[in-house]
Amino acid sequence: MPFSRPVVVMGVSGSGKTTVGAALADALGLRFVDGDALHPAANVAKMAAGIPLDDADRAPWLDAIGAVLADGPVVVACSALKRAYRDRLRDVAPELQLVFLDGSPALLASRMAARPGHFMPTSLLDSQLATLERPDPDEHALTADIAAPAEEIVTDLAERMTSV
Repeated sequence: MPFSRPVVVMGVSGSGKTTVGAALADALGLRFVDGDALHPAANVAKMAAGIPLDDADRAPWLDAIGAVLADGPVVVACSALKRAYRDRLRDVAPELQLVFLDGSPALLASRMAARPGHFMPTSLLDSQLATLERPDPDEHALTADIAAPAEEIVTDLAERMTSV
């Protein structure tokens, strides 16, 4: 059965949202949007300077992501760290499917350190982990352990999403 709901691949920086999200979109036959590309320039500059974003910084970004989700079935990579952010996205996309990429702080830090030229410095990982509110059971998120290879994660997620 084809999958035709909007999807947010969520997690902290370094969890593989872009890699898994793009491959999952391909597996599901949906388009992919990297939420990082929707950040206002001021947000990117703030993060690049090692300053964590606050809720006011994230509001226009979440609105831009919501507009993409409301436009039809799509896979979007978006940290969606707080329940309030996910609720905001569900307000415009009630059928939203969350995919939570979960991993150890050590693995996340090593992945972030291996990304040359990315605007998000490893120094912000602790603030992201402190902000993260893991999805509650009523959010029906699919969780994947990022210690597995991306191909295995995508295959597993696609099977779980299309067998419902």
